[in-house]
Amino acid sequence: MEVTEAFDDRTHAIIPIEGMTCATCAGRVEKALLAEPGVIRAEVNLASENATVEGVAGLLRPADLIVAVRRAGYDADLRTGDVERDRQILAAEEKRLKQETWRMLGAAVLSAPLLLPMVGVEVPAWLQLTLATPVQFILGARFYVGAWKALRARTGNMDLLVVLGTSTAYFYSLYMLFAGHAGEHLYFEAAAVVVTLILVGKWLEVRAKRATTSAIRALMALRPENARVIRDDAEIEVPIAAISPGDIVVVRPGEKLPVDGVVLEGHSEVDESLLTGESQSLSKQAGDLVVGGSVNGSGLLRIKTTLVGEQSTLSRIIALVENAQGKKAPVQRLVDRVAAAFVPIVIVVASAAFFGWWLIAGDLNSGIVAAVAVMVIACPCSLGLATPTALMVGTGAAAKAGILIRDPEALELAHKLDTVVLDKTGTVTEGKPAVTEMLTTGISESELLALTAAAQTGSEHPLAHAVMTKAEGLKLGRLEDFQSHPGMGLTACVAGRQIAIGNRRLLAEKGVRTEYLEAQVAALEERGRTVMWVAALEPQPLLLGAIAVADPIRASAKAAVQNLQRLGLETIMLTGDHERTAAAVAAELGIERVIASVLPGQKAEVVRRLQAEGRTVGMVGDGVNDAPALAAANVGIAMGGGSDVAMQTAGITLMRSDPLLVGDAITVSRATRNKIRQCLFWAFFYNVIGMPLAAFGLLNPMISGAAMALSSVSVVSNALLLRHWRPAAKEGV
Repeated sequence: MEVTEAFDDRTHAIIPIEGMTCATCAGRVEKALLAEPGVIRAEVNLASENATVEGVAGLLRPADLIVAVRRAGYDADLRTGDVERDRQILAAEEKRLKQETWRMLGAAVLSAPLLLPMVGVEVPAWLQLTLATPVQFILGARFYVGAWKALRARTGNMDLLVVLGTSTAYFYSLYMLFAGHAGEHLYFEAAAVVVTLILVGKWLEVRAKRATTSAIRALMALRPENARVIRDDAEIEVPIAAISPGDIVVVRPGEKLPVDGVVLEGHSEVDESLLTGESQSLSKQAGDLVVGGSVNGSGLLRIKTTLVGEQSTLSRIIALVENAQGKKAPVQRLVDRVAAAFVPIVIVVASAAFFGWWLIAGDLNSGIVAAVAVMVIACPCSLGLATPTALMVGTGAAAKAGILIRDPEALELAHKLDTVVLDKTGTVTEGKPAVTEMLTTGISESELLALTAAAQTGSEHPLAHAVMTKAEGLKLGRLEDFQSHPGMGLTACVAGRQIAIGNRRLLAEKGVRTEYLEAQVAALEERGRTVMWVAALEPQPLLLGAIAVADPIRASAKAAVQNLQRLGLETIMLTGDHERTAAAVAAELGIERVIASVLPGQKAEVVRRLQAEGRTVGMVGDGVNDAPALAAANVGIAMGGGSDVAMQTAGITLMRSDPLLVGDAITVSRATRNKIRQCLFWAFFYNVIGMPLAAFGLLNPMISGAAMALSSVSVVSNALLLRHWRPAAKEGV
């Protein structure tokens, strides 16, 4: 078991499960886990063969969860360590594929001679028995084991149906042989060929399911096993697990970066495409942050390690994708309820077919064949695979494009969005404003700038950064007092002088008259400038001037808005800026509706008001003040360059600050939703059409076995077509 996330008094864990064959197996494991003390929620994903468990920290005991899974008739193990976990996952996949290959080949070799009567070659009854027996009880032993576990748990699964069907054909043929009816048609070939076809289906399914985890395996492959570090003034090679924060790591040209850190020496181009979806390499030099898993270009880098192990960006991305792939989408819960009743329904239909042919038509042989065909063609496996497989491929495709889906519910809901609310600063703009103009009344520009910069010393606000950058080289007064007024500005005492810096609302509250500069400020705002008013508060309120700041619009913002509008979505810009500034930016982007002068605490209320109008709202933001609105929206989308709070709150995180990815997140959601519907159609189609045909004697067991094998394979293969989805952001739309 791997504990992936802990917060407050809850902890999340992912447990790999072995031995599941269909949706009813997944349901049984869920019930076993939910019965354990401390477990709040448990979801089992048949496609990924993982259980995602949420529980109370301190009460959730890994060993108890493993015992519970084994008591339910399945296997689970403990996995520790980042790199070791990855090795185990990859090794287990390879081992299972080899096992399925040998089972399938062995069954095919033994079953092939049993088909010779179809081309006019007689096969003696004793040879049929000799060939069919190892297929039935050795190569097909897995079905008997699974069926026995299901019966012990007082439930049914796909294994039980296979065992009932093939055993009926085998033992009826055995009875006929020893009763002296060897000259009549026997059904050894039906039993053996059905087992073989299902094993072929399982082999194809394992190969196809392995492809669904390609995104995870690609991310795992980014992490090198060893790294060169500087120890005692010497360069030595050590395992990744031996690196600690603060270590100096040397990365040569062409190598993968082993850790997250800060460049101390060197200059190079770094490829982060597999982490962020960004196709262009990024220039890195001393002072720049780098991410483990990136590929170094032509330069030599010395990096000071900041994050290692499970705290690294790469490990957190892998954990997020695994967690999303392990959870259930809302539609899956309906499918689970259907799957829970599936096996009993199949047995009832098979029994009705048997007794109908025997008692009504007087044909015992046809009754046995029909019952076997019904049980063999029924496939709860395809029902269980349809939704999670499509979600796994969809989240994997999104991750490759730099879109991290934290919650499959967000992926499923995103296709319903009809309104997208865009925060302005840091979302459609760069979030790196610069001072462009200054207006003064009675003091010089340098005095105004120095006073404003001193008041904002230590502030992390983007506007403060712009002022501090402009004021470099100026002598600043001592900041003696500071008070923030969210959504309006600040008041401060600089070298004994009380001042206010902010918007009109703040100055009006402090009794400062602004009409002297209103015409000039209005002209600046109409050009898209954000204006900070500066006033002295003592001995009486007095306007000192205004500083205009421009925040460049992101290069892809206009194309992103156009893309959203092509998708049929209304775009709304939400900002705390003045109406004129917001209107100028919106006009340049082609956004028709603007909600401006909104306080940070009011953003969530705006979202709820839009929802009250009957809209399904997606909120896109990057700052701490956007977090409540992201949480209130139907789908929250956080820009990757923003705050951790915003990214933790949102259901979808964009790994790079490119607004084009917003439309991509919605299109991948729509593509995934369509694929889920297609997969569910095929899963139900096979069963709804196949069982009646089998019951009326229109399908023999071998055709039923082939159809059953193909049902799961076709569902998984159809889901894999999602891998061909391509983001507009990558295509430069």
